[in-house]
Amino acid sequence: MNNTQSLRLFARCSLLTCLLTVSFMRHGPQQDNKTKSIVLKNVHVIPMTPGSAVLDNATVVITGNRIASINGTIPAGAEVIDGKGRWLIPGLADMHVHLAADAFFGPKQPLQSPDVVFNTQDLMTPFIANGVTTVLDLNANMETFGQKKEIEHGHVIGPRIALAALINGGKGQGRIANTPEEGRLFVRSAKAEGYDFIKLYSELNEETFAAIIDEAAKQGMKTIGHIPDVFQGKVENAFVPNFGMVAHAEEFSKQSDSLNMADAKRFAQLSKQHGTWLTPTLTTMDWIASQAYSLDRLKASPTLQYVHPLLQSKWLTANNYNKNATPERAAYFDDLVKFHVLLVQAFHEAGVPMVAGSDAGVSGVVIGFALHDELEQLVKAGLTPEEALAAATRLPAVWMGTDSQLGTIEAGKLADLVLLDANPLTDINNTRKIAGVIVNGKWLPKTKTDAMLADLSKRNTAAKEQFDWKTTINRRKN
Repeated sequence: MNNTQSLRLFARCSLLTCLLTVSFMRHGPQQDNKTKSIVLKNVHVIPMTPGSAVLDNATVVITGNRIASINGTIPAGAEVIDGKGRWLIPGLADMHVHLAADAFFGPKQPLQSPDVVFNTQDLMTPFIANGVTTVLDLNANMETFGQKKEIEHGHVIGPRIALAALINGGKGQGRIANTPEEGRLFVRSAKAEGYDFIKLYSELNEETFAAIIDEAAKQGMKTIGHIPDVFQGKVENAFVPNFGMVAHAEEFSKQSDSLNMADAKRFAQLSKQHGTWLTPTLTTMDWIASQAYSLDRLKASPTLQYVHPLLQSKWLTANNYNKNATPERAAYFDDLVKFHVLLVQAFHEAGVPMVAGSDAGVSGVVIGFALHDELEQLVKAGLTPEEALAAATRLPAVWMGTDSQLGTIEAGKLADLVLLDANPLTDINNTRKIAGVIVNGKWLPKTKTDAMLADLSKRNTAAKEQFDWKTTINRRKN
């Protein structure tokens, strides 16, 4: 076969692949032709559309994986769920997670099995049990693609996963770019590989940082990430066109010597002028500050049982926030916690959009549960409960460009919904009072998700003795 024939064959295969992909996106996982409708009856609907009022005692009809109607006709044979006295919100989005993935310790050999294997359902259960139906993984890899496909094919019940490819500078493994040309090449390859967004990291130089953002815009990809260390003392230079979102409030605190409101307002104005959003990740710094003093809070955490026993061991025996702590460092973390509240207040006052992200995967920050902690922190910092809800529903969809499908409760949109026992608009902690979750049209009552969590906890507890962090990472190094 000559080169021309090979190219023609590749083009035909690529076209077929594209057609299959478009078909899957249009129809989703294969549905039974006789799929029953699900009806939530007499429920208080919080649509989360801008300026919308609560729809009291409404009827929401779901057919397949779509919201078929609100206050429409109930189809014959539908499964009716009593929503009386309950509240319906869109599925929640966590805009900053790090999903665990199968791992190798030491040099990897061809055909070698991973040293540690994670069960995808176990990783996703805490998300679903907490009403988190969309996540953005900010350091995705091929394992994450596999997890995403397991969910899309219906083998695992889990959230929709958006994938960000991380690009860093300096030395090390992964996508390391130290010239603009290298940065642009990594963006194009990430686009070709199927990533949705580009994550910017701390060791990028100024020219490469700007080139990555520019190339991402050309490729139709938004950027999110750190403010590289090179911008210390000249943070305004980091706000180049199309820098989409800063991934932590901490990225601004690194640029401040005084940690006062004046600096917070200065950073807010920079972000507003350039259209750059913020994911504060307040709960992460709260946990880091706590661990700098003691691991007692972590040991007593009621959600630790839902973390894989290897990660539990790492958090409790190789915790660098605790091991490297000094009184001065602990006090500094306390100052950062306070400054991040000022940042949220300043960004809120300036009208800079903020989305909820937990940085789940950091020690103490447990996937699923941590998003509710973040919502609580945002309200304590000055957002109203409705504004905090928007930061975890409508605004994530707007930033990701999925708002025609997700983020609000409207006829025609995908059926990712959370049924609550109490009104979250009066108390944001009511987002924790979950009666059931609808994931891509599938109804999961609390009895089901509670059973899934109980089973996960039981197996994690039983396996604790099999997973010691130090032994595991040293096993193949010796």
